[in-house]
Amino acid sequence: MKEQDEILQLREELHQHNHNYYVLNAPTIGDQQFDEMMHRLQELEERHPEMYDANSPSQRVGSDLNNEFQTVQHKRPMLSLSNTYNQQEVSEFYQRVKEGLQGEPFQVCCEMKFDGLSISLHYEKGRLVRAVTRGDGVQGDDVTENVRTIRSIPLVLPAGLDYPDEFEIRGEVLMPFSSFEQLNKERESRGEALFANPRNAASGTLKSKDSRVVAERKLDAFLYYLLGDGIPAQSHYDNLQAAKRWGFKVSDNMCLAHNEQEIFDYINLWNEKRHQLPYATDGIVLKVNSLAQQRSLGLTAKSPRWAIAYKFQAEQVSTILREVTFQVGRTGVVTPVANMDPVLLAGTVVKRATLHNADVLEALDLHIGDYVLVEKGGEIIPKIVGVDEERLSETRGEKVRFIDRCPECGAELKRNEEEAATYCPNDECRPQLLGRIEHFISRKAMNITSLGPETVDKYFSEGLIRDVADLYDLTLDKLCPPPLDLFGNPLPDTGKQEHLQQRNVLAGIAESKNVPFERVLFALGIRFVGEIAAKALARNFRSIHALQDATLEQMLEVNGIGLVIAQSVKQWFADEHNQRVVSRLEACGVQMELSDEEMSQQSDRLAGQSVVISGVFVHHSRDEYKAMIEQHGGKNVGSISAKTSFVLAGSNMGPAKLEKAQKLGIRIMSEDEFLSFVGVN
Repeated sequence: MKEQDEILQLREELHQHNHNYYVLNAPTIGDQQFDEMMHRLQELEERHPEMYDANSPSQRVGSDLNNEFQTVQHKRPMLSLSNTYNQQEVSEFYQRVKEGLQGEPFQVCCEMKFDGLSISLHYEKGRLVRAVTRGDGVQGDDVTENVRTIRSIPLVLPAGLDYPDEFEIRGEVLMPFSSFEQLNKERESRGEALFANPRNAASGTLKSKDSRVVAERKLDAFLYYLLGDGIPAQSHYDNLQAAKRWGFKVSDNMCLAHNEQEIFDYINLWNEKRHQLPYATDGIVLKVNSLAQQRSLGLTAKSPRWAIAYKFQAEQVSTILREVTFQVGRTGVVTPVANMDPVLLAGTVVKRATLHNADVLEALDLHIGDYVLVEKGGEIIPKIVGVDEERLSETRGEKVRFIDRCPECGAELKRNEEEAATYCPNDECRPQLLGRIEHFISRKAMNITSLGPETVDKYFSEGLIRDVADLYDLTLDKLCPPPLDLFGNPLPDTGKQEHLQQRNVLAGIAESKNVPFERVLFALGIRFVGEIAAKALARNFRSIHALQDATLEQMLEVNGIGLVIAQSVKQWFADEHNQRVVSRLEACGVQMELSDEEMSQQSDRLAGQSVVISGVFVHHSRDEYKAMIEQHGGKNVGSISAKTSFVLAGSNMGPAKLEKAQKLGIRIMSEDEFLSFVGVN
């Protein structure tokens, strides 16, 4: 078999296996076999760049290149639904529909209301071509590259089915509870602020400028509305069943109601059963099933008359507040935490809840011994929403106030006027010291996988490390000192297993010296400097010394760097201890500047230019061209607008993009012209 044919066959098979696993929940092969097929596909695609396909299963992992989101017009407005919170209003909706249809019989499709981020997916000839957020309903952000990483969304539909050449399908991108819990656990270990609920986490993830981050966070999606000319049926329910046959993930929990009582039965059923679902739901959506009847009922300015959302009441329980403690994170932020009598809430036992910050704490007006009302934000994060007034004691306990001094080191706490957070300014505070080291060794920073939080805590307690530079002074003798007898004489050393473990630790530390400068900069843990900001600063200033000497104005000229980040960087480098840490890391061989190879590839030939890439290329892959654009000072953008500088076009450029570029008078640059322009042979 020719390698090009094998690529096509592997893509088809892997698409089917993705569908079996993520949509049907019925895998037919094991993980190892799947990985072997994927590795083979990636190997073949590297050898045949002319076979590039944005919808290949190999593209599911995302890219660390910066995505700038373009605002695009919805082909059909994405209206929001009117909300109702009681069954009386549901009954009134039913009567309005009945009157609007003048007594004509109708059915109502009852569906779960997923608590995520609305998305519009566009397909042409069975291939995903665009994914757009709801935005303001008229226009939204093009997040196609990020959506390609969501494995339950098909990139290519099976051939031979009855889908039209062009259609739109809408749904909800969400984060399952399991992914949400893992994400918050990782953020907590790094001393970062936790996401309040899965919806916020899903929204923040989908709008990430790094599609690799999106892939790692394991988003999911349910599709719930099909639009377009030539769709197979004239009923909403039947269209979704067709979409399910085509490969889309459609909820199995839909039903058709023929009267009000059946609607109420569905609402009452799922008001209880929703707690058993692995993802957040916040209500029920009711839609008139017939598309003809939908058109007859029409729309208001903001919402359709043929649909409504019934919102569940958040489950609340009352329990006694026993104590409020205060935790110190990696960056020094102090967070109040309520400790309560254990109580069952939405299927789990709850005894702790974050109180977020001083403002939230003051607004709640809590006293020790109060009965407090607790609910779960997004069905997972416990939060106190107020005092239970019905059980309020006439003699309340001590009022809970935010502390003035750090609970760990006793330093006087600080708060900037423009921030909600209160923080400990003492850089020598133990949780901050440990948090900075744990952040430094984390996978996205220095990636010292042989070390973990427990080992870091052990080394710290034994006085072996105090800051990140101390890691590079560790030796086997320090980690495994020989045992001594009562007189201080060496005893035979039998700790061979411990020696092996510590050698692995030292090997991991040594290997981290090869981590590129942009990740080192992120690893330093400068407040507000995340992965994207670190990459931008590293590529612009190219060395730690140039960044340290940069003025505030020079930093503000870097794309994506605002005043808060720039001030934080200046403040960090002004600290003498941080300066010593940088000097020691540099002396140990940690990368503190871009390599000669990286430096030689940098230029400002594309400075200030926004470039769109389209088509199939011969000499390099799309990702390689995106990297070149950034190396030469340009910005990659996903869709054409009046601000686009030029289009880098390979063969088979999308006809819509070509037409738009020509209409706007935007230059079309061929692959060879581009390589010549940036000086690549």
